[in-house]
Amino acid sequence: MRGILTFLAVGTALVLPVAASAQSAADVAYCKKLSGIFRAYNEGSDPATAIATALTKCNSAPGTSIPVLEKALTDGGFKLPAKM
Repeated sequence: MRGILTFLAVGTALVLPVAASAQSAADVAYCKKLSGIFRAYNEGSDPATAIATALTKCNSAPGTSIPVLEKALTDGGFKLPAKM
């Protein structure tokens, strides 16, 4: 029984980071897509601080950037792209 618990603990420890990185890669890609849309249609204008921060943090913090960019785009009348 103890061997099975050890196996499960080690297996879980190995699988979770892989699953998290896969989700994170999809989030980064979606965030970059949102960022590209925002930049294309707002070229030359200075975005609000929260939006500017979100645009620069797609690689490091997509989870906090995505909602900001989604709101900015929907407020501007844009339809959001499908999540990846």
